[in-house]
Amino acid sequence: MANVLVLGGTAWLGRAVATEAAMRGHEVTCLARGESGDVAEGARLIRADRDDPSAYDDLTTTQWHAVVDVTRQPGHARGAVLTLGAQAEHWTLVSTGNVYADLARPIHEDDALRDALADDHASAELYGEGKVACEEAVGALPQHLILRAGLLGGPGDPSDRAGYWVSRFAAAGDEPVLVPDLPSSGEHRAAVQVLDVRDLATFIVDAALRGVTGAMNVAGTSTSLTDFLSTSADVAGHTGVSIGADPDWLSEHDVQPWMGPRSLPLWLPDEALGMVAMDTSRAAAAGLPRRPIVETIADTLVDERSRGLDRDRAAGLTRDDELELLAQL
Repeated sequence: MANVLVLGGTAWLGRAVATEAAMRGHEVTCLARGESGDVAEGARLIRADRDDPSAYDDLTTTQWHAVVDVTRQPGHARGAVLTLGAQAEHWTLVSTGNVYADLARPIHEDDALRDALADDHASAELYGEGKVACEEAVGALPQHLILRAGLLGGPGDPSDRAGYWVSRFAAAGDEPVLVPDLPSSGEHRAAVQVLDVRDLATFIVDAALRGVTGAMNVAGTSTSLTDFLSTSADVAGHTGVSIGADPDWLSEHDVQPWMGPRSLPLWLPDEALGMVAMDTSRAAAAGLPRRPIVETIADTLVDERSRGLDRDRAAGLTRDDELELLAQL
């Protein structure tokens, strides 16, 4: 039995990691403000604000077999490493593909990174630079693993990106759905690499307790966006048609790519196509599990139905906006 510390642990990925470790019988402690949700069953929550220098005081007397940090704030990463680094046998940082300087081409771990943020606080616009600074802090430890994640999906996704499509197809029923008209084959095909959050959590726990080190890209198996949408429609039982719109037309009508309000999730502009062309051979060799995408989509639909198909979403179009756009095509 290992002592596992999750810095975070009450939001989506952190909670999945805590759940996985607790299910295996490990002693799991989560340090969080506790505002994002409940701690995983079997885990212990220590409430603290990591902006407070005393946040880690209750953790310094324990020897941790594994520490997992999901922060995007350099000050949090630096403070945790400084205070707890000597008590940790292994440290995992969940980073992001946004650390790479060039996102327009396929991404490999040896590619150049953005400049690290010197400040302790990273705004949303400096997310990648902030994560590079977090990586630098963790990289000072002798036994560390940095996981640069692509798009995560699965039940509970707070970004609403990967779940948008199956929920929209389900809600539409026999009515049309607006999709981006993108290449499905060839060098410039539109691709997706959705990694189930549960698979990443499994890998994090496995790799930490096996002492895996280094930097690795973690992303799902590559498939075309066309196939992803088709599978989502099949899982949802959609019997209507999918109507494609040219990316330029979508942009002219204020529809955003990738994420956020009034967007078509998973459609990426050319300057960011590397985020769906991540080389994951290192993680695959280290044992990264990846379930079939149809399983992730099906489980996501169950979660989407439980939360409400017509709820306000963090990403995608409202149905009214979608129908208005379809009427203009």
